[in-house]
Amino acid sequence: MKVSDLVLQIKEKPRKLFLIDGMGALLSAFLLGVVLVNLEPIFGIPRSTLYVLAVIPCFFAAYDFFCYWKLDENLGRFLQIIAVLNVAYCCLSLGLAISHQEVITTFGWGYIIGEVMIVVTLAIFEWRIADE
Repeated sequence: MKVSDLVLQIKEKPRKLFLIDGMGALLSAFLLGVVLVNLEPIFGIPRSTLYVLAVIPCFFAAYDFFCYWKLDENLGRFLQIIAVLNVAYCCLSLGLAISHQEVITTFGWGYIIGEVMIVVTLAIFEWRIADE
């Protein structure tokens, strides 16, 4: 499947964005709260920070799955809400990373920056779909 085909499917059924966002949120929570915690010396991100960053996507996933299963109207407004929350989460992630910059390794920065790039891209896409 090409990206353009996926975009067309999502435009036809914007609810799928909630499912994509929710699955991504669960993946982030697992990576941060389980994988990176066990590899703290490699990534350098303090456990307490990883746990904070892991809990937030759990709430996002709950919101996303609720919207996916229960909403049929005003999807645009709810997509905009999760888009804003995603960007705020990225700002928090970067802020926490900067506050711990003396201990975060190159791998830690790579993870944070990679996640931020993915989440911001998804948020932009959610916002654009919400406007249509």
